[in-house]
Parts: sequence; structure tokens; C-alpha cells
Amino acid sequence: MNPSELSKQLRAGQTVFGTLIVSPSPRWPEVVRGCGLDFVFIDTEHIALDRAELSWMCQTYAALGLPPLVRIPSPDPFAATMVLDGGAAGVIAPYVESADQVQALRGAVKLRPLKGRRLERLLDGDAPGGDLGPYIAAGAENRLLIVNIESVPAIEALDSILAVPGLDAVLIGPHDLSCSLGVPENYDHPDFLKACETIFRKARAAGIGAGIHFWGEVEQQARFLQLGANMLIHSADISLFQKHLKRELDAIRRTVGGDLKANPSAASKPLITI
Repeated sequence: MNPSELSKQLRAGQTVFGTLIVSPSPRWPEVVRGCGLDFVFIDTEHIALDRAELSWMCQTYAALGLPPLVRIPSPDPFAATMVLDGGAAGVIAPYVESADQVQALRGAVKLRPLKGRRLERLLDGDAPGGDLGPYIAAGAENRLLIVNIESVPAIEALDSILAVPGLDAVLIGPHDLSCSLGVPENYDHPDFLKACETIFRKARAAGIGAGIHFWGEVEQQARFLQLGANMLIHSADISLFQKHLKRELDAIRRTVGGDLKANPSAASKPLITI
């Protein structure tokens, strides 16, 4: 899949699946390619990744047909252009709470390579004119713009956020959203589920993808799809490694009748929360 195809699927309401990639190992992309994913999510907000290392990851996953969506540390247009220069197929901006923030990100992602006053005039509604319009539009098809909705103010501003042209999807950050709602890490709470359903419904009604990154049980993740999400980022490579390693070691110990000597809380919380 290429970025343009991913964008079209998101906007058409087709369900797409990804996972959070933490490991920069050069052996990892080949393994990930065989897992049935539509894209990969690389996080630079919470994960320490060198810029050159990140670019190698992006270039490799893109070459394998897995568009790399990179979350930048803050909703900063300059950070967005940096990861796109490195090979990202799209930008995920964290903790967005206003349409003005999305407009600035739109300029960086969808109106490249314009900058300065020329960019400001286009964001204010001026027509690009001449050959510039088709040139910009062709490039924008291959760069996705996604914003995290993870607070009560973001939900209150959601209608204006969704009205910004060029937005491909919104993505719920469940940890931060649950804290903003006053129900920290209670992902079964009615207030949290109602907020998720509202975000999914409004995004889909606007013809924009609606997603969530979640690491819980399969039944919980299926529920978000039933509530209207069509973009699911399932867990993370490091969390999946932890969970399956612990499960298999416990099974081996039980088989030989030995003492498990396992910490029962070792896999009870994700290593990465957003």
C-alpha cells in the first residue's frame, strides 16, 4: 500500500490496521512485513529515536509497502517537515486542541514546499495559480495529516478541527484522553466510551478516518471498531514481545512442574501509553 491508497481507505471508511514500532533493528521490517499490517506507527513523542535512525526506518518500511506514520513530539509544523524530509508517509501530531494548530500543520504537510508569506496567503484562502496548484495537490496526495484527539478541549473543538481541509484522520490517545476526562486508565468507563464514540462518529460523518491506538484485550479493541473506528493501531512491538515471552515462559514452567517465579503484575500495564 502507498500513502495515497491509505488516505483513500481512511476517508472511505475502510478499516486499516497498524502497530507501534519501537525497535530500529534492521531485521525488524522483514518480520513486520509478514504480519498483515496496512501501515506502521513510529512514535518520536515518547520514544527516543535519532533523526538518521528514524529516516532509515521510514525509508525501509515505505519500500516494503508499509507507509510509516510518524508522531512528532509536539504539534509543530517545523517538526512535521523534518520527519517528512526523512521519508515519513504521514505526520501524527499529538495533543491538538484547536483548528489553528491543524491549519499550521496543514501548511507544513499538505502545502509543501511553500513557506513564509507565500504559505500564509494560501492558508488564508488565496489560489496558488499557474502550475503551482496541480503541483501541490499531487504532492499532498502522498502525505497524510493525522492529529491526536486526547483531551476534553479537543472534543469541544472537534467540529472546527474536522473542518480544516486536508485532514486525513483523527487518532484518539486513550491514556491522555482518559486522564482529561477524570477517569485515568479506566478504558471501560461510560464517559470514556461515550467520548470515543462521539469522536469516531463526527470524524466519519466528515469523511475523515477515525482511529485509536490501544493495547488491551482483543474484545476491547473490537469494541472500538464497533463504536465507529476504522483505524486501529494495535499495541506495540515491545509490548507484544513482553506479553508473549512471559506467556510462553510461564507455559514452559507449568509443563515441567516448576515454580513459576513470575511477577504477576509484570504484564498488567503497557510499557508505552499515549
